[in-house]
Amino acid sequence: MNKQLLKFIEESPSCFHAVENLKQLLLKNGYCSLNEQSSWEISKGGKYFVTRNGSSIIAFSVGQDVEKVHYQMTSSHSDSPTFKIKEVATLKGKGGSVRFNTEMYGGLIAASWFDRPLSLAGRILIQTENGIESKLVNIHKDILMIPNLAIHMNRTINSGYTYNMQKDTLPLVSMKDFSESDFNDLLANSIGVKAQQILGKDIYLYNRQVGMTWGINDEFISAPKLDDLQCAYTSFQALCDSANENVVNVSACFDNEEVGSSTKQGAESTFLFDTLQRIQEGFDSSHNSYASSIARSFMVSCDNAHALHPNYTEVADETNYVCMNAGVVVKHSANQKYTTDAISHAVFNAICQKANVPIQHFANRSDMAGGSTLGNISSTKVSVHSIDIGLAQLAMHSSYESAGALDTAYMYEALKAYYNTTLDIQSDSQIVLK
Repeated sequence: MNKQLLKFIEESPSCFHAVENLKQLLLKNGYCSLNEQSSWEISKGGKYFVTRNGSSIIAFSVGQDVEKVHYQMTSSHSDSPTFKIKEVATLKGKGGSVRFNTEMYGGLIAASWFDRPLSLAGRILIQTENGIESKLVNIHKDILMIPNLAIHMNRTINSGYTYNMQKDTLPLVSMKDFSESDFNDLLANSIGVKAQQILGKDIYLYNRQVGMTWGINDEFISAPKLDDLQCAYTSFQALCDSANENVVNVSACFDNEEVGSSTKQGAESTFLFDTLQRIQEGFDSSHNSYASSIARSFMVSCDNAHALHPNYTEVADETNYVCMNAGVVVKHSANQKYTTDAISHAVFNAICQKANVPIQHFANRSDMAGGSTLGNISSTKVSVHSIDIGLAQLAMHSSYESAGALDTAYMYEALKAYYNTTLDIQSDSQIVLK
C-alpha cells in the first residue's frame, strides 16, 4: 500500500490536486459526483461525493438496507504547511537575481525548505467562452531553490537562527530578466492557455523530492505531506473497499486545517453539516429525524501524531509516547484538544481488536501545549461521539516527513473494519457493534 500512497502524494503537490486525485479514486469505484449548486437525489445503495472550493471533499455511500439513518464518518485534511506566492510575485535584486515573493502558510519548519529543488503548483482561474473556469497547474520542473547563506557569513547558523519570512525564505528563480508577465506566461503555457486569460490564481511552493522507502530493513517511508495525506488516502481507500448495507458511511477531507479551519471549506465550516442535512432529506427532512440520526452517529478524526524521536526522548510523555510501526495512534487530552473519551475509545478499541490492528496511546507532556485537530473543530457544527487518531511520524511540518512502513496498512485495515462494522448507539451507555 505504501507504493500507492507515495504515488498519490507525488501526484498531489497542492490541496487542489489532492482533492482531484481523491475524486478520481472515487469515480473508479463507482461514486457519482454531486454539485452543491444543484438539487440532490439520494438513493439507497448509492455512492456519491461533493466538493467545495476544489480543496475539500466529502464522499458517502448509502447502505441498501438503511432503516434508522446514522452516519459513520472519518475526517482528514488536504492541506500541508508551505509557502504561497503573493499576487505580485516577482522581486528583482542586485546582480540580476529574480526571486518570488512568498508568504508562509501554516506552521512549517523553515529550515527544511532550504537547498532542495522546488516548484509551483495550485490552481488558476481563466476566462473562457463559457465563463470563468478553474484549472489545476503543476510546473513539472525543478525551477526554484531557497539557498542557505554560507556558514562563513553566518557563523551562528548551527547555534540557532531566527528566520525572517520576508527576507530569508524567498526562492531564487532566475539570474536573467524574469518579469511578472513571464510568470503568467509560465503558468499559462503549462496548461495550454494564454496569459491574458488568467483572472486569478492560488499558487504554492512544493518540494520536488519524491517519496521513498528506506531503513536497513525498509521499515520507514519518507515523503512530503505525510501529514495529512497518509490519513486522507487510507480513509478514502478504506471507504471505497468497504460495504456496509446498514449505515451511511462518510469520508471527509477538509482544507485549511493548518491555519485553523475557519474557512468556508474548513472543518469549522458548514460543509459537513450541509452535506449530512441534504443526505437526510432523502429519508426524512424533519429536524427531529436529523437530530436523532446525528445522536446515533460517530466520527473518527484522522490526523498524524508525533512519534518518539530517538534524539529528543525528553519531549515525549513518560508513558504515553508512540512509535513508528507500532500501530494506529489514539490521541488523548484532558482539556479536549482531542475528542477521545472513554466511550469513543472503547468503540474504536473493540473494532481494532476484532481486526487484529494494534493501537497505541499518545498524550502530550503536561507541561507542553499540544495542537488541536479536526475532531473537536468539526464537532462544533456536527456534535457526535468522536475519537482522534493518527499515525506516528517524525519531522511533522517539515517539507519532507518520515513514518513507519507498516503503519499505512494498519490505518487502512482499522478504518475498513470501522466502516464494515454497524454501530448501534442506543444511548450514552449502550453501544452495540454488529
